[in-house]
Amino acid sequence: MRLCLNEAWRYQALTYPNPPVGSLILDKNEKIVTITAHKKAAKAHAELQACIEAVKSFGDKKIDKLSSPSLKHNYLLQTYKNRFKGYTIFITLEPCMHEGKTPSCALLLKALGFSKIIIGTDDPNKSASGGKEFLDNKGVKVVMNVLKNECDKLIFPFKKWQNHESFIFFKLAKHQNGTISGKEVSSKSSRTLVHKIREKIDLLIIGGDTVRADRPVLDTRLADGGRSPDVLIYTSKDDIDRDIPLFKVKNRKVFIENDFDKIHNYNHVMIEGGEGMFHHTKDFVDYYLFFTSDNFKPGKKINLNANLKSLHCFKNCSDTIEWFENISKGESKCL
Repeated sequence: MRLCLNEAWRYQALTYPNPPVGSLILDKNEKIVTITAHKKAAKAHAELQACIEAVKSFGDKKIDKLSSPSLKHNYLLQTYKNRFKGYTIFITLEPCMHEGKTPSCALLLKALGFSKIIIGTDDPNKSASGGKEFLDNKGVKVVMNVLKNECDKLIFPFKKWQNHESFIFFKLAKHQNGTISGKEVSSKSSRTLVHKIREKIDLLIIGGDTVRADRPVLDTRLADGGRSPDVLIYTSKDDIDRDIPLFKVKNRKVFIENDFDKIHNYNHVMIEGGEGMFHHTKDFVDYYLFFTSDNFKPGKKINLNANLKSLHCFKNCSDTIEWFENISKGESKCL
């Protein structure tokens, strides 16, 4: 299950409005067949993707030619009924029962004949839940709540969206020695990831001093120029130059405000900034996303005072990417 979690965290913030989910398949000899995750809304769910990868490992070359998750789902039902008898599948989230943009994963797992299904946590979406009960009633062995707390932390943003609440996270890029000097701190691969995340968020918050100094675009050009989010420039004085590139991106709103009230109109919110913005927002930020380069650069070290708990860490080229939980909003503790 931890391997599933590790894979799913790589897609945190990218699957909106769906939850990130990881999945792993073991064969009859308990050898790993595949580890994968749900990567994007309207793409294959984690368990469907795991089954797709599994049949590809059997030598099936036809399934990649099918254009949609629904077609691949139906192909698996027609071609591999009961093929997975004796196999075990791990999933961080209860398999869905509903027919949405992709068919029911619970029905798929039953038809393919999995002997055991290990689930991390329940699906909080009432319209999609019920997979556990269905599989139980069909005689499939189901084990629940494996690493449940960690699986719940993974889908915490999704739970907030389900409750019509804003999920707010803070993105920060820094050098190995704690400085943030230079316009491009992290690698191009990490900057591309940030642009992909921008495609998924509803609102991007940035400080007025950063806008004045950097004159940024804050678009998604490194992610093939998809949808760019609305922008809130937080500043005490409205002297922002409206001719900078930030204001020229089509189909988005730009607000200049001295408060954060606009946040409540958005579901998926990212804040980009440094030490000042960190301290202005630490009482209401849910998660933090830190990019730490391997480089050491001169400059003033950033001083962050907050009580943060590491949720997941992984390597991306020359950068370390780490998600943190803000476990006591408003309480100071040196990081």
